[in-house]
Amino acid sequence: MRALALASLTRPPFPVRVNEHVGQVSPESSRWAAELGLVGSSAAARRLDRSNAADLAGRTCPDARPEQLRLLSDLFTWLFAFDDRCDEDGLGDDPARLAPVVGRLLDVLDLRGGPAPPELAAVAGPTAAGLHDLCHRVRAQDSPRILLRFAGQMRDYLLALLWEAANRERHRVPAVAEYLQMRRHTGGVRPSFTLTDLAYGGLAEATCRADLDAASLDDLATDLVCWCNDVFSYAKERRQGRDGHNLIVVLAREGGREERAALLDAARRFNAGLRAYLRLESAVLAGGGTDAHRFVTARRAWIRGSYDWSLAAARYR
Repeated sequence: MRALALASLTRPPFPVRVNEHVGQVSPESSRWAAELGLVGSSAAARRLDRSNAADLAGRTCPDARPEQLRLLSDLFTWLFAFDDRCDEDGLGDDPARLAPVVGRLLDVLDLRGGPAPPELAAVAGPTAAGLHDLCHRVRAQDSPRILLRFAGQMRDYLLALLWEAANRERHRVPAVAEYLQMRRHTGGVRPSFTLTDLAYGGLAEATCRADLDAASLDDLATDLVCWCNDVFSYAKERRQGRDGHNLIVVLAREGGREERAALLDAARRFNAGLRAYLRLESAVLAGGGTDAHRFVTARRAWIRGSYDWSLAAARYR
């Protein structure tokens, strides 16, 4: 199945680049997770180590300085650790269990990196402490617009996890259109883009965000990263008997397709999305100057870097 996926997907036609500081950042992110207590068992630690968060950060943000690369790597570490709690430790199967955890994390986001009141710190736990540390470090960059964007996107991510949990409780496979919309939030890609933009000085955010073509390009880049992840992670999810939150599963269910046909359909969607991205990218570059080029370069690195990381990731084997 993995070989079919690889043969069916178009490799993004962008250069392969890896940040030179990955070797420095990788053990730092591992220590950060251990000191916070994000991994509560040896099995969880092994799962997190197999995720290789620093390598993903290095591929998707190849020009970042060490401290900015570390921030992105720590975000990936946090997302992987929390995703494992939801997917493999059962937290995400029960909205009644997940909701109080999400509520505490939303309280943390409302602080926007400011001091935590004693009562919150006392009950927060490692996951909340890690999220607060990330927000605090974003706040220290003195870019309120980026901080607000990051906090809002993390809020969308957490609420989307509750949507997943409700579906699991009801053994519900979402419709394709619904899944495509919600997948933009469940993957944690949008806040990751935001920290990438922060690493590159905001990428002239006011200019790029005001441009409708640039906003659409951002949506396409998000879709491509998430769909690629679905294709490469599907075989592992199938072995583990996971639920319907994968593009291949929803395509198979809605269209009454066999597994192979749904996989090929998912690959065609990715390939068509990549072609649409390239067309729109040309329009963005034609209508902008240096800022538009930097914006496009950053998203290209994300599309190619996440593809290469997903292809090699031990997390999906």
